[in-house]
Amino acid sequence: MELVVGASEATMSSLLSKLGGLLAHEYALIRRVRGDIQYINDEMASMQAFLGDLSSAAAPQGHDRRLKDWMKQIRDVTYDIEDCVDDFAHRLSHDPGGDVCCAFVVSNVYELWTWRPRRNIASNIAELKVRAQQIGERRIRYGVENPKNGGGHHGGHATGFQAAENQQTRLEIVGTKKPVGVEDDMKELGVWVSLQQQQQPVAATSPHGPSSSSSQAEAKKPDQGVLSIVGFGGVGKTTIATALYQKFGDQFDCRAMVTVSQSSDIEAILRSILSQVMPQYKDGNDQQRSSSGITLEKNRLVAAIGSLWPKGHPGDEQSGGSTLEITQNLKKHLEEHSYLLLVDDVWSASMWEKIKKSLPKSKRGSRVIVTTRFQAVASACIRDKRDRVHKVVVLSGDKPRELFKDESEISEENFKNNIPPRLWEICGGLPLAIVIMAGHAACNPDRQLKEWEKVCTSLLPDSAKGLSQEGVTKILNHCYNDMPGEIKTCSLYLCIFPKGCKISKKRLTRRWMAEGFIGEKDGLSVEDVAETYFNHLIRRKIIRAVEHSGNGKVKSYQVHDMVLEYIVSKASEENFVTVVGGPWIMAPPSNKVRRLSVQGGDSKHQKIMESMNFSHVRSLTLFGSLTQLPSNSLKFGIVQVLDLEGCKDLKNQHAKEICKMLLLKYLSLRRTEIEKIPNEIGKLQYLETIDIRETNVTELPNNICQLDRMVNLLGGNKKTRKALKLPQDMKKETMKLLRILSGIEIIEGPSTVVADLHHFTDLRKLAIYKLNIINGGKLFRELSSSIEYLGGYSLHTLIIDDESSEFLKSLSALSSPPKFLNALELSGKLVELPEWITELDALTKLTLSVTALTTDALHRLSKLPKLFSLTFSLTSANQDPEIATTIWVNLAHSDGEIVISAGGFEELKLLRFSAPCVPVLSFLDNAMPKLKRLELRFSKLEGVYGIENLEDLDEVHLRVHDEAGDFTKFMVDDIAITAREVDKGPRITVDQYHE
Repeated sequence: MELVVGASEATMSSLLSKLGGLLAHEYALIRRVRGDIQYINDEMASMQAFLGDLSSAAAPQGHDRRLKDWMKQIRDVTYDIEDCVDDFAHRLSHDPGGDVCCAFVVSNVYELWTWRPRRNIASNIAELKVRAQQIGERRIRYGVENPKNGGGHHGGHATGFQAAENQQTRLEIVGTKKPVGVEDDMKELGVWVSLQQQQQPVAATSPHGPSSSSSQAEAKKPDQGVLSIVGFGGVGKTTIATALYQKFGDQFDCRAMVTVSQSSDIEAILRSILSQVMPQYKDGNDQQRSSSGITLEKNRLVAAIGSLWPKGHPGDEQSGGSTLEITQNLKKHLEEHSYLLLVDDVWSASMWEKIKKSLPKSKRGSRVIVTTRFQAVASACIRDKRDRVHKVVVLSGDKPRELFKDESEISEENFKNNIPPRLWEICGGLPLAIVIMAGHAACNPDRQLKEWEKVCTSLLPDSAKGLSQEGVTKILNHCYNDMPGEIKTCSLYLCIFPKGCKISKKRLTRRWMAEGFIGEKDGLSVEDVAETYFNHLIRRKIIRAVEHSGNGKVKSYQVHDMVLEYIVSKASEENFVTVVGGPWIMAPPSNKVRRLSVQGGDSKHQKIMESMNFSHVRSLTLFGSLTQLPSNSLKFGIVQVLDLEGCKDLKNQHAKEICKMLLLKYLSLRRTEIEKIPNEIGKLQYLETIDIRETNVTELPNNICQLDRMVNLLGGNKKTRKALKLPQDMKKETMKLLRILSGIEIIEGPSTVVADLHHFTDLRKLAIYKLNIINGGKLFRELSSSIEYLGGYSLHTLIIDDESSEFLKSLSALSSPPKFLNALELSGKLVELPEWITELDALTKLTLSVTALTTDALHRLSKLPKLFSLTFSLTSANQDPEIATTIWVNLAHSDGEIVISAGGFEELKLLRFSAPCVPVLSFLDNAMPKLKRLELRFSKLEGVYGIENLEDLDEVHLRVHDEAGDFTKFMVDDIAITAREVDKGPRITVDQYHE
């Protein structure tokens, strides 16, 4: 039986901080209560020290059940004391204050006015003191001994996590790794996935007319098939299926990937498929999934592709609707197109039958790949002679060693001298177990051979050959217990999010900070410490990076379902998180609910929630509709984290209810239908983060400036450039702790506009999505001065979209440019680069308008020593005759093509061009020596030359507008088919987008 220590330690640390603050407020305490609070504070400090010793000690022997029960009592009383302290802050939040001369009168009136709540709180504190006293006595009475130093392999983290020593400085691009040990299976299955007849898409006919061979292909029976990949959890089913999907996806007109699990929501599943096979431009992301794995001939990639797209799209209004409407739209669209679907993790034959009935027989052929743990589901997929079942088996031979070494990234010398073969042999060939154990080894690079042998012996006796599937839990247990306490707490928090979801890193880390799990450490800011914790979980293989950002850091992650299942069980055991809905079978909590995650559910789940005690909920996360919550459940008094991102049915009246949650620290209303933030927002004095991005909120009330603890103010829409108008009171020196101010507008107009930002000296990120001010005017001078001033402090990211281009032109005149920038984005009618741009030695991410694209500009930018990603972009919304003229003038000065020569760009790994028309690009010998990925998003491409000169290139991604002409689609398909015949070279990815 294992102990859960990390979460209790984190809760204790948070409580001690609050108790210290409470003792400082003498005005609010009833006589004799101070002594009780001091006693509780001292007792909790001693218990925290005990828990710290326990987390770094050897596994307890002989009285594990008693120790575990005692820890449960500590946890419960800690939660209750924290609730009492928070209730104190909620009910007695105002200092009586007043002038010295009348302080006596004010104090007496205050005491009389608050007598009843203070008496209730005093009574609760007295009861909690007795409980804390009894818990201490009970440990001695029942012989729960002090933990003994393990001196070895079980703890290993007596000094805690050293954040400063675990900072990640390497920037990289998240890529899809090839499956290990299944090369023969991949080759065989690849033959099956490939369409027997290479057909041109319906809309992409040859400009010379249909050939006789294509006519014959049309005359044949459509090539349909279902492949079911079956095997127990962690054996690598999804890895194989994803690799097939990415490698052969471009052979099909449409493709989609969806995770099912134990979900019974067929409408959500079909809607996800529809949004992918009919490209929609929404939420700032291209919903059409990309396909990759196709090699590109290393000579020349050139295509004269189509003309600019027509406006509008017939499918815009079809992404919603009922299940019947979605099914009709699916059938109508897919009948005329070849398609590839990946349906991952199907748990029931009945659900598969529902999905299958909604999919039409394509006239041009189709493939459906299904992954499942159950043979019954795999058998249900066999309905035709083309259908087949593939059973995945564990790795054998040298493959486990190869996978372990690849995932651990341990040096050759260390691997040879200190890593025993038993470390991967005990995993029984199960890929998930091998990967988790590799992460364990990666996080303990100083451990010696004998210590690793002890680990192997503790996990598996010498007589056994390898762990069974159930043994994966044992490995997870060991690796979990090896983590520092603070990392354990953060890992338990992962179960807040649903299975199979792609989760934003920043969303997770900001919530960690709001929960109080993270503080400043080793001289690092709280944000930097959160980053190190996140990177440690990736290194441990607890989470997996699935998407990168342009700055070379992880943008989003996923958790393997078996790992998440383990985390859910641990969180339930600790009463750390209560999950309602989703695939988990979690017993209703016997105690009070502390953190609630509602992940969908039916009437059964709603009945369970009706019986729960929500009065102590301090964190609420909702996925789906607001109607899933019981009545009046938004009236929680001590909620500190409220995450309603993407929640349906959220209206303006709900925002007023939210403003009654006076202890809120984190509030996310992102992607909801809310239109206005009420004036009552000013009551949320503890609020640190408010996220109203991609909503209809365009203006903030003045009262928001009263929130002195505000750190992150996130608004607007990055893709559509819808922006947020700042309140007039922002001019006053308020919100001095602000670190991120994103999605704002500064536009000349009759009302007062804020452009003076000098007092935000802690600001790390400033993102202006809409700027239109008069050159030389007051706003112009204030903003220019503010940027110059803040650049000398903490400003790391600067984003400006200037509609008039006048402000961008003036940047060169800054006497003291922002030299500490890590990321810079200048959009609009930018023509000349700022003179100081080559002085930005710390710059890793740069985004510029395509109007600044010239050969000379690239030559200047090549001198930036740390530049990781470079993007030139222009959206269709920003097009006007002046921009088009600027682009063609630049091309004329560059002799009609953009030439990237040798030398410079020493660290560049990502190069992007996104515009309706991408000019001719020529890469000379030894150009961009470390470039890994080239992305082109266009409606017309003039040509790309010299791809073969990019020796480190792994992938070329072509995104073509879905309304491009027939000739465009024909040429793109011709490029893909030609590239398929070459074995060496970078992958080419071809997909569509809608705008």
